[in-house]
Amino acid sequence: MLSVAPALDVPRPDYAHDWALVDVETSGLVPRRDRILSVAVLTFGPDGTQTGEFSTLVNPGCDPGPVHVHGLTPERLAGAPTFDQVAERVGALLRDRVLVAHNAQFDYDFLAHEFARARLHLPVAQRLCTLALNRRVEPPTDDLSLASLAAHYGVPQTRAHDALDDTRVLAGIFRASLTEAARLDLPLPLVPCPPRQDPQFAPNPPKTPCAFRNPGRLEPGGPLVQGMKIAITGETTTARAELVGRSVGAGLNMMASVSRHTSVLVTNEAASASAKARRAAAEGVPVLDEDTFLRLLEDVRPGTPHVKQSPAPPAAAPAELPAPEPLPVPATAAVTTPPSAPAPTAVATPRRRRVLVLGGTHEAASAARVRIVERGWAAALNLSASVTDVVLLPGGETDRRMARVTALELPVHAPDWLGAPPASETVAAPDRPGTAGAVLPRGGVVDLPTLPSNGRWHLGASWARQSDCEIDVVAFVLDEDEQVSCDGDFVFYGAPESPDGAVRLLCDGPTEQSVTVDLTVLPPAVRRVAIAAAIDGAAVFGDIGAVQITLAPGSDAPVTAQATLDAATSERTLLLAELYRRGPLWRFRAVGQGYDQGLEDLVRGYGVEVK
Repeated sequence: MLSVAPALDVPRPDYAHDWALVDVETSGLVPRRDRILSVAVLTFGPDGTQTGEFSTLVNPGCDPGPVHVHGLTPERLAGAPTFDQVAERVGALLRDRVLVAHNAQFDYDFLAHEFARARLHLPVAQRLCTLALNRRVEPPTDDLSLASLAAHYGVPQTRAHDALDDTRVLAGIFRASLTEAARLDLPLPLVPCPPRQDPQFAPNPPKTPCAFRNPGRLEPGGPLVQGMKIAITGETTTARAELVGRSVGAGLNMMASVSRHTSVLVTNEAASASAKARRAAAEGVPVLDEDTFLRLLEDVRPGTPHVKQSPAPPAAAPAELPAPEPLPVPATAAVTTPPSAPAPTAVATPRRRRVLVLGGTHEAASAARVRIVERGWAAALNLSASVTDVVLLPGGETDRRMARVTALELPVHAPDWLGAPPASETVAAPDRPGTAGAVLPRGGVVDLPTLPSNGRWHLGASWARQSDCEIDVVAFVLDEDEQVSCDGDFVFYGAPESPDGAVRLLCDGPTEQSVTVDLTVLPPAVRRVAIAAAIDGAAVFGDIGAVQITLAPGSDAPVTAQATLDAATSERTLLLAELYRRGPLWRFRAVGQGYDQGLEDLVRGYGVEVK
């Protein structure tokens, strides 16, 4: 019988849960659109004893999608039950258990949508992602795919992309991961799951992207021009939907909010006290009544189309990259890679030093991490299997992790070690890997290499566990004016996906969140995707400490670039990173710019209407 109980010398009460290990095969990658084709659930008690098993094919009632991946043809699925016919049995296995999956939010979101379609409640209160757990453990593998982890932990895998076999492999990986996490004294990355049985939680239909650049504000007595940003406030004689539809059809960009880049505000109430009208008055935005706007709508002049970006040519990147103008970040030497570099898959991981700093004030620890990066090493925020060295600042000897550092026989250094000439830039011990990918300083830039057709990048952010506050990661999808084109282009916990599905927020644990960006889906008007973090509570980033960011071409892929960002003492919001266009290239930049104001002010600055 397969057991998931960790073989521990000292039991961990916080590891004792009833578990439901889950895998689903699906017709695609978008939960609100695609369907489950097969599902498998294995249940285990706190002692590791298996208590249940269920698996079934599911007839999705639609095209099964990439048959070459999962092998589930329409003929194989034709006689299978529909999901609503098996939902209650699946729900009974999930109830009162922690859902465990590899990339758990994917499986959870698909189950949530299927339960919503069946008008049932998904009975999951907590989930645990084995991908997130192994990101904390950092085993010596080239990537964190199920196949790589199975090979590392010695778990046999016979039928990849078979839900039941993948779940049995997951059970072996989960047991080994728990054992390793206990050895490192790591808390489990459990994620609370709010009820998501409401079918209306899916994002609204996508806003039609405007095909034209914004020509600026309406001139007095002048015509409307395609690409102008139009906002409407108050009651209108023409139905709002019809007015918006006619405007979009004429090539205008209809906005849900007003900013300094708005071309005109349409309102029949000249003295309106609405938020849009107040913002228009403050910014000097022209105002038209509905009748005047309708007359101008009859003769909208041609605009300048957005230029669709072509693939980057296979040429070497320039030696020095200027920082984007809108962000006030100090200039630093840019780190670049050739745009023709292949995606980092199945390559050996270099054994770069990964140094953990313990103790000291925030300023002293921050300075130590800067010196670590200057030497070409990586700065760790938490103890993991990849840590090669520890720097002990005053007070670090009382850190609870020192007991594990001693047990693991890690080298412990005084602060002056960081100033000494390096004897070796790599680590001789073969069982202590470093991390691959470019280590960026604050403001460092890297060109994105050419990727397979999916074009999907994974930007992760992690920090030390907090007890008195929460940190929220958010994303802004911005046009050439550094503004969102609609409120849906502000991605946050309450709206975790942009309208077109190109940008998604994922919560992988209490100390990490990530954003996925599909560059092939972003409209041509998008010039930048900015990733920020905000503190929910009275703390500031000086209390939080460093935030680590990583960039990878997939949630389980090797890291392309990473940076450790130390804010100063008083910031409550922090711009972490950005993906932005520069000519034919997309680039990634580690920003690290903090602001004292809260998230609401940052959101308004990007043109999001705060209600």
